[in-house]
Amino acid sequence: MEHSDVFVIGAGPAGLTAAYLLTKAGVSTRVIEADPTYVGGISRTVNYNGFLFDIGGHRFFSKSKEVVDLWHELLPDDIIQRPRLSRIYYDGSHYSYPLKAFEALRNLGIIESALCVASFAYKKAFPHADPQTFRQWVSNQFGERLFSIFFKTYTEKVWGMSCDEISADWAAQRIKGLDLWSAIRDGVRRSFGKRAAPQPGEAVIKTLIESFEYPRKGPGMMWEAAAAKVTAQGGDILMGHRLEKMSWDAKKGLWTIVVEGPEGARMFTARHVISSAPIRELMGSITPRPVSADDAERLRYRDFITVALIVDKPDLFPDNWIYIHDPNVRVGRVQNFRSWSPEMVPDEKLSCLGLEYFCFEGDGLWNAPDAELIALAKRELAHIGLARQDEVKDGCVVRQKKAYPVYDDAYRAHVDAIRDDIALHYPTLHLVGRNGMHKYNNQDHAMMTAMLTVRNILAGEQLYDVWGVNEDAEYHEAGRGGEQAALASIRQVPQRVRPAA
Repeated sequence: MEHSDVFVIGAGPAGLTAAYLLTKAGVSTRVIEADPTYVGGISRTVNYNGFLFDIGGHRFFSKSKEVVDLWHELLPDDIIQRPRLSRIYYDGSHYSYPLKAFEALRNLGIIESALCVASFAYKKAFPHADPQTFRQWVSNQFGERLFSIFFKTYTEKVWGMSCDEISADWAAQRIKGLDLWSAIRDGVRRSFGKRAAPQPGEAVIKTLIESFEYPRKGPGMMWEAAAAKVTAQGGDILMGHRLEKMSWDAKKGLWTIVVEGPEGARMFTARHVISSAPIRELMGSITPRPVSADDAERLRYRDFITVALIVDKPDLFPDNWIYIHDPNVRVGRVQNFRSWSPEMVPDEKLSCLGLEYFCFEGDGLWNAPDAELIALAKRELAHIGLARQDEVKDGCVVRQKKAYPVYDDAYRAHVDAIRDDIALHYPTLHLVGRNGMHKYNNQDHAMMTAMLTVRNILAGEQLYDVWGVNEDAEYHEAGRGGEQAALASIRQVPQRVRPAA
């Protein structure tokens, strides 16, 4: 039986960040990754006949200097600066995102724009006092009319459920700091060609950033470099190995972990386990059955399909991506990979687009044959006017399980019960990352959860509340000074655990 001080489940941004920092500190570390080929998890870069594309789209932008410094430490010579450009496609027109005030006025028309402002003013006068749903939260920030135009259709495509069923937590986390007035103020600046520079003391809203960093051959390049450095520092990364079961010996302070790999079952021991695996899978693997196993089983996930199309036409549009708010098509977003980096597309005469479809594993879309999905994507690309069907030369399909943790009305109670169970019964089990914490974290937040976890392990005590990452507005948006204040605010977390019965 092989032993390591720390056993890491998952070689995505959180898992590899933890492994890199641990091995750099001389801690024996082993990582398992279920994928036989790619590290990076949802942040990997897929190679199809030399065309490179992301699963989603991963802008490298963070208000945390520590995270940015770590990116450059891992990949010092291959990060480029890229302009941020996104638009919304709605009712046959394109709207810049972030908003350009005069463009939006022209597209919506004076009457519709006036109605939107009136709707916003009404909600400011009569808001939902304690918004519980996505619809209530967004209506408070933008008004009911703008909610129906710019949020409802796309959001319900993403989640496959009504906006009245989605928790307000998701909106508060993803649209933090933005409301109609801040969007209009920023839009007026942009309409006059002015950069959206913040005033003294004014935080930058991440939704409104104008540029970002990006590895020249996609985000997978970052995590391949991280994996190589982990190995060079003495760590062990086992590809194509999946967690089967694990058990905790409280007397010995030791985990026993069984994994299944290409050569069969293997057994390991470790003092600490860091997991970025989906909570539902992790808790289901622990024996004896955890107290919170039923809560874990009730957590839900949204899955994701990328249909990459090779188009016989260069420079179709300049955007990184376009949000599709058209209810007549199933596609939710269209990526333009050349706009992420010119090196993603090997032929200057061609374009590579990624049409993104949100689904549930096992539904009709998920189970559709690749050829059927490619045909659907071609028809919908033509419907929204981005390219003709006969201009598509080739295509491929990539399915991503558990791309998004679902924020339904019950998720928080389930996660809280799991957190309490772990704190009470499994003191050296550490949850990190998006699926590991069932939090819709960005890549930089996933990394920070790993960085703080490593600090806790090296210190031998819980110095930081990892769960505070991306919940504190100052941490999320502030610069270096705000970051340090936020880190201080999540030190020495108050005890959440309920007393044992």
